Amino acid sequence: MVDYETLKKIFFKFSPENAHNIAEFFFRLTAKFTPFVLSYLAERYFVMDKRLEQNLLGTTFLNPLGMGAGFDKNATMIPMLCALGFGYTEYGTITPEPQRGNPKPRLFRFVEEESIQNAMGFNNEGMRIVSKRLESLYPYATPLGANIGKNKTTLAEDALSDYAKLIRRFECLSDYLVINISSPNTPGLRDLQNEAFIESLFSMAKGLTCKPILLKIAPDLEVEDAITLCECALKHGASGIVATNTTIDYSLLRQAKDFGGISGKVLKEKSFTLFVALAKAFYGKTTLISVGGIDSAEEAYRRLKAGASLVQIYSAFIFQGPRLCQEINRGILALMEKDGFTHINEVIGSDRR
Repeated sequence: MVDYETLKKIFFKFSPENAHNIAEFFFRLTAKFTPFVLSYLAERYFVMDKRLEQNLLGTTFLNPLGMGAGFDKNATMIPMLCALGFGYTEYGTITPEPQRGNPKPRLFRFVEEESIQNAMGFNNEGMRIVSKRLESLYPYATPLGANIGKNKTTLAEDALSDYAKLIRRFECLSDYLVINISSPNTPGLRDLQNEAFIESLFSMAKGLTCKPILLKIAPDLEVEDAITLCECALKHGASGIVATNTTIDYSLLRQAKDFGGISGKVLKEKSFTLFVALAKAFYGKTTLISVGGIDSAEEAYRRLKAGASLVQIYSAFIFQGPRLCQEINRGILALMEKDGFTHINEVIGSDRR
């Protein structure tokens, strides 16, 4: 196996988006033509331990670490991500119609800060192509989440129609769905983070499917507003909260662009602060998923103790490579042993009790 630091030096010579496309190409190629490589990688990287297993959202998660939405936009890399140790994958964001996204360049890496800034704009192949691909894959060995969003050209007053189409299409191709109204890269999308729209959205959604539907929120909301919106979503049928999306707090990053959303290490404390506030309000009442700046076993463990049942990474995977899943899951087990916990259920929310 080639050392990831060597590979990273090569990949980082390409623009971030081109590097991602190259990785996607090899991930797809490997899954299609050399499945034995996937078996080898799974034996090497996937941590199987009953102490990490949980039954949540109507399915079984073999470990709490997932790939966050935005990495596998078109559900093309699921087999490789599973082989590399992810306990679940959240694909998307998917829109009803194919979408090119925003003008390039729209993805920027900040190596010293181990952070990413993106203004992708929900570029994806659209629900018809993506759902066709998933028909031959789902149900999968690990849970799959569908992250869904409206098309850029869809007016706010027509947004419910987009989400209805997506829910109908992906309810049978995912274990849970995530409503994305918190990306900063679709004009007007964050304006939908209001009680009236959330009430209409989840009331409509629960009439369409029995699959768990979660709300993903932005880290830039005031705590009181975030709690109010989450309360509204839960009251009207949401099965959980994903916190948080990328941030538009450009003060976190030196030489940040003045557009798009920031993820990675610089988002860590901002995301954690909002998550803790939400966990204080909702731990024990719903499923909480924490994402934003998680880059180590220690940070994942901190989120679990704060009340997260599941965690997600994205940017850290780019900077640290394929060993990260294994390191985080093994690290969680080591921290559990140190603290005298025998199962992850004892860890989750231990700071809340």
